Amino acid sequence: MTKVADILRTKGNATVHAVKPDDSMLTALQQMAEHEIGALLVIQERTIAGIVSERDYARKIALKGRNSLDTPVREIMTAHVHCVGPDNTSDECMALMTQLKIRHLPVVGADHELLGLISIGDLIKTTLADQQVTIAHLEHYISGAHR
Repeated sequence: MTKVADILRTKGNATVHAVKPDDSMLTALQQMAEHEIGALLVIQERTIAGIVSERDYARKIALKGRNSLDTPVREIMTAHVHCVGPDNTSDECMALMTQLKIRHLPVVGADHELLGLISIGDLIKTTLADQQVTIAHLEHYISGAHR
């Protein structure tokens, strides 16, 4: 079973992009576009204060006719952020994301330090790789090459 630590190691770049609660949504959108990502953590004084996504923008700014330049991130971010640890499995993360209908999970260590961020895309990629390994093992077994 693949662990979150393995996923982070595979991703390589440990950069987690973030904004501050008082940053404008325009700043957040510009950062998401620049880094080609769908969500940003909201960090205040080295602590996760929330998470904000393109979906938040679409539903809480665009559809309500608000202005992204005048709206601070804190007004639309999700403040209650679910986190996982490096020892959680990909299956546990997938179940949590499915249950909560979320697409991103921050990864925190024992001292609550931020280790990274995993997305539903990371989990799908991991699941597909795990399935390919299982298929290869089964094909090897069925062909009798194990004897």
